Amino acid sequence: MIRLFRRLFLRNWGLKLFSFIIALVLWLTLIPDDKIFDEKMLPVRLDVHNIPPGMALVEKPPPTLNVIIRAPKRLIDQFTSANVNAVLDLREARVDVQDYYLSTNMIRAPEGAEIKEVVPMQVRLKLERIVEEMLEVVPDIMGELAEGLGVAKIEVSPSRVRVRGPESKVNKDDRVRTTPVDISALTGPTEVEASLILPNPDVRLVTSRTTVMVRILIQEINQEETAEIKE
Repeated sequence: MIRLFRRLFLRNWGLKLFSFIIALVLWLTLIPDDKIFDEKMLPVRLDVHNIPPGMALVEKPPPTLNVIIRAPKRLIDQFTSANVNAVLDLREARVDVQDYYLSTNMIRAPEGAEIKEVVPMQVRLKLERIVEEMLEVVPDIMGELAEGLGVAKIEVSPSRVRVRGPESKVNKDDRVRTTPVDISALTGPTEVEASLILPNPDVRLVTSRTTVMVRILIQEINQEETAEIKE
């Protein structure tokens, strides 16, 4: 039996090898390009959509993830990070859930691509409720008045402003400051418009107004009062 197989395989082995090569070349040449598939891993952008009303995203998921794409070999190079992206829909998200699973049907890609895998399969994020609070406005006064003059009173209008932001970022004891107001050249009562500086970059003003009026009342003081102030 062994001799029989040996004769079958070794007899005219050169011709058999040549025939195999010809068959392989013909197969590779005649097979349609659409029947030859390839795969590649592609980094894509992760977009977050439909954050629920009244909530804010305080800890964002990674900006990108990787996907494995399968497509006809002649088309595989057409799929890039520019035309493939992932969409995480938070329509049903809750503040008590932080881990969200990703699936292949979250990937948007041109026709012809088959999404085989998403890496990682899970991302972490954090949502918080949005709250509002009235905060006091504190003017930032700089400079010194000329000798013999003093500040009798400083008023801010409005004296309080309403802000909103994520629950952990809004503190009722915070203060909203103004841009610096220089009083060194003032000699009498003055009104200055100053911009507002919020205590946290995640906090926003509820109204569109971003300035307040700072009224400074200047009055003359006698030398004894000046000396007492310096002391």
